[in-house]
Amino acid sequence: MFKFLKQLEFALASALLGLIVILVFIAAIMRFFGHPLIWSVDLAQLLFIWLCFFGATKAMREKSHIGIDYLVRRLSRRHQFALECLISAVILVFLVLLAVEGYKLTLLNRQRLFGDSGLSYAWVTAAVPVGCAMIGAALIGNLAKAWPRRGDGHTLVYSRSETETPVAMDL
Repeated sequence: MFKFLKQLEFALASALLGLIVILVFIAAIMRFFGHPLIWSVDLAQLLFIWLCFFGATKAMREKSHIGIDYLVRRLSRRHQFALECLISAVILVFLVLLAVEGYKLTLLNRQRLFGDSGLSYAWVTAAVPVGCAMIGAALIGNLAKAWPRRGDGHTLVYSRSETETPVAMDL
């Protein structure tokens, strides 16, 4: 099931990126000919917000977020794992709080219009609770994979160990 979700996320993110490129290209061409499509820029911005959350989810799942681990690397693997579990708990609490507040904001913005597009601004703010849920699920997935192997000294929650290499197109 996780493989299907990863494939679905990748397909949606690819479609969003392609659509953003097409919208911006068409907007530039139409502006050149004196007929600007004002709504296309708003729609491209909306899609980009959603694309950012898809990218953040993929980065969390693949342990690709930037981290400064100069001090953490000096800890033993057992202590690194414990620290990452603690940090993961803090991140999950933050994501839940952000998702709840994002949901409230989405409800407040149902009637507000997004620029000249005529779309509800709720489509923009809905990216926050949905994105937080996706990132949280990826982090929980990392925890679930790392927990049974916590004693082997190689598996961490969201930091890559020396034995883990990034997979180029792991769907």
